[in-house]
Amino acid sequence: MNRFSAVVAAALAASPPSAAAAEDEATVKALLQRIEALEARLQQLEAREQPLTPALQEEPLTPALQEEPVVQTAPAESPEMTDAVSGSERITMTAETLAREPDIDIGGALRFNLVHRDFVDSSEGKRGESGLDVFRLNVDGKIDNILVSAEYRFYSYMDTIHHGWLGYEFEDASQLQVGIHQVPFGLLPYAAHNAWFGVPYYLGLADDYDMGIRYQRQDGPWASHLAFYKNEELNSAGDLDRYSLDLVQVGEQQNEEVNQFNARLGYTFGLGSGCETELGGSGQWSEIYNAATDRRGDHWAAAAHVDSRCGRWNLQLQGIRYVYDPINPAGVDSAAVRVGAFGGSYDIASEADVAVANLAYNFKPSVPWIDQLTCYNDYSRLFKDEPDAIDSQINTIGCAVGSGPLFTYIDYILARNMAFFGDGSMAAGGSDEWRSRFNVNIGFYW
Repeated sequence: MNRFSAVVAAALAASPPSAAAAEDEATVKALLQRIEALEARLQQLEAREQPLTPALQEEPLTPALQEEPVVQTAPAESPEMTDAVSGSERITMTAETLAREPDIDIGGALRFNLVHRDFVDSSEGKRGESGLDVFRLNVDGKIDNILVSAEYRFYSYMDTIHHGWLGYEFEDASQLQVGIHQVPFGLLPYAAHNAWFGVPYYLGLADDYDMGIRYQRQDGPWASHLAFYKNEELNSAGDLDRYSLDLVQVGEQQNEEVNQFNARLGYTFGLGSGCETELGGSGQWSEIYNAATDRRGDHWAAAAHVDSRCGRWNLQLQGIRYVYDPINPAGVDSAAVRVGAFGGSYDIASEADVAVANLAYNFKPSVPWIDQLTCYNDYSRLFKDEPDAIDSQINTIGCAVGSGPLFTYIDYILARNMAFFGDGSMAAGGSDEWRSRFNVNIGFYW
């Protein structure tokens, strides 16, 4: 009973009893009971309007609940309920507040080589060799508009990053990528069909990966790329344990590539039809820093390409012109620059032209255990500006066979004055003989 009710009761007790008074007292008691019921109801309503206790006001939600976007997974009229516990507070939330699962794929490959080389005595004597080619791990994915892609490779003699970048995908599907990614130059993604590649790769002008920023977009038949690379992928020009061919600092050759700009533009005729042909052009310009002179020279390259896919045929044609103009110390010949990868290095001509002509046919498999059968002949040649220099050439005829997770290259390679083929040189000098390599590369992919 509150103060008001107590006062009323005291006043009634002080009055003299009479029949009318007794009747009035019964009426007042009924009113007091009604007042008490109303007061109890008022207290309940006031309690609902009170703020949360200070402990609940000051304790924040977990970072995941604060930062992740809301995802609607059930109608608002009948949301799925989920309980989450934050400290001593039990929070009941709807499925709309759950964090979005990242779409990340982890894959990889394990590849082996079976090789016969006619320019290695032990390979001839043993009737071939075999060994690990590469074990690699890949991460690719997307969270909202944020992209990620990375690959690390393990060889029997080295391990190195292949690529690793973060990107943003805009509403028009164009992308901005930051990190170690493929340089947009010439035929993409590869200037060959075989496992050994061709001349452009061994010059660092195909399947090259550097550290920088790249923007790419597709506008109908138009494909465009713009990129800037601060330096090669490892930021260590003396480290030869790398995948991409770059200028390296070995011996008297102390050059490295820095501040490189790339632009590529392609137009596809017959887009969406059974016969698509991309015509395109690429440009590349960079500075060449020489650690011995502490000065910068320059480098440029330009390419025009045709990539035609008609029916089961694929024709690739490409022409490249490149020039390196380093500022070397006195006594160092500038007619050649040194590139390196896979634990080794060699010289290439400072000025040259390159021609590529590749033809492939994708057969329809006649047996159920073969998913893909593509046969090809890839040819490329390095025309050196140096007088009396022997051009470098490589021709690969072979087939790629896909069967479930297995993918196998069977290649017969003929090379003349090429790096990794006996005494071949991609600069001046070298060998005028054709050398052969029979290569079977078997890989399991997941």
